[in-house]
Amino acid sequence: MRRQIGKISLQLVGVAALLYSGVTMAQIKVGVVVSATGPAASLGIPEKNTFALMPKEIGGKTVEYIILDDASDTTTAVKNMRKLVFDEKVDAIIGSTVSPNSLAMIDVAAESETPMISMAASSSIVEPVDARRRWVFKSPQNDAQMATAITGHMADAGVKSVAFIGFADAYGEGWFREFAKLAELRKFKLVANERFARGDTSVTGQVLKIMGANPDAILIAGSGTPAALPQKVLKERGYKGKIYQTHGVANNDFLRVCGKDCEGLWLPAGPLLVADQLPASNPIKKSAMTYKNAYEKVHGAGTVSGFGGHAWDAGLLLASAVPTALKSAQPGTKEFKHALRDALENTKNLAGAHGIFNMSKTDHLGLDQRSREMVQVVKGTWKLGAPAK
Repeated sequence: MRRQIGKISLQLVGVAALLYSGVTMAQIKVGVVVSATGPAASLGIPEKNTFALMPKEIGGKTVEYIILDDASDTTTAVKNMRKLVFDEKVDAIIGSTVSPNSLAMIDVAAESETPMISMAASSSIVEPVDARRRWVFKSPQNDAQMATAITGHMADAGVKSVAFIGFADAYGEGWFREFAKLAELRKFKLVANERFARGDTSVTGQVLKIMGANPDAILIAGSGTPAALPQKVLKERGYKGKIYQTHGVANNDFLRVCGKDCEGLWLPAGPLLVADQLPASNPIKKSAMTYKNAYEKVHGAGTVSGFGGHAWDAGLLLASAVPTALKSAQPGTKEFKHALRDALENTKNLAGAHGIFNMSKTDHLGLDQRSREMVQVVKGTWKLGAPAK
């Protein structure tokens, strides 16, 4: 009996040693929430594809990416977030694809003290950096940055009156807030303000109201292929003024759905969209081409998307922060999450596909004017325009 007890004790010691070894050599677990189906699928699919290109080892630790689809639904995004944080015990979250879903996930990030990097555009995801948002970062350019570029281009074109039509959600509201503020500063007359849902099949009523106001230019604040709907109706109804879209349409699926009705439209976009057209002196060209070449090697020429680039940049931010966090804590612990958050906040001069990141305690995006270019659709392709102002 004594010999048997001794044998069991040795086995328990061995199990404890293995468990201890597992903690010290634990892999890094990254939870990912993307909108791979639903209205935002044209954004989420290239993001999902990009995670296959992410590093599988960082700082001597293996990395596991656990990817869940929120189907472009806010409730599902929160459910996925909770599953990844509380069931899978991930060290960090990347997601989600769209602003409403990302905004809904913030409370879980704060509650669980888990660093989260959003791939959505709304400024309100990271501003202001308060007790909740101190855990949240993002990789896409803010709507405020891009609205500045749009209104600058409008002013140069002699625009005097403008109209707005955007999504009836946080994305559209955020864009209207920033656009209206800048329109007032530039003394544009805002003659119409309309909304539509991502899943709508008709916007004829809204377009007729806008055209009745006869604006010089119209901003459509939508993302992915649903943003093509008002563009097409405006063209069908004979609108002759300037049409602008946001960087939420920066992929070839939008061009495919919009077709000839996209011709001539303007939008601000990350450098990735026109990476091969950038001058060699552009500080982002090299890093943008690195991602473009890697993605197109797998998926074919012309398949790269601005949205996949946001996922790539989120991965770069995480990969840059991990080695610093590992100096003070191990994956799978609360201390590692805290160290990872701190390291993300101190990111400096990190070149990504869309810009150069310099984070701080008050700026959890860290991109400057180098992260945007004015782009026009010419003969069904993206063409680099004059520098954004």
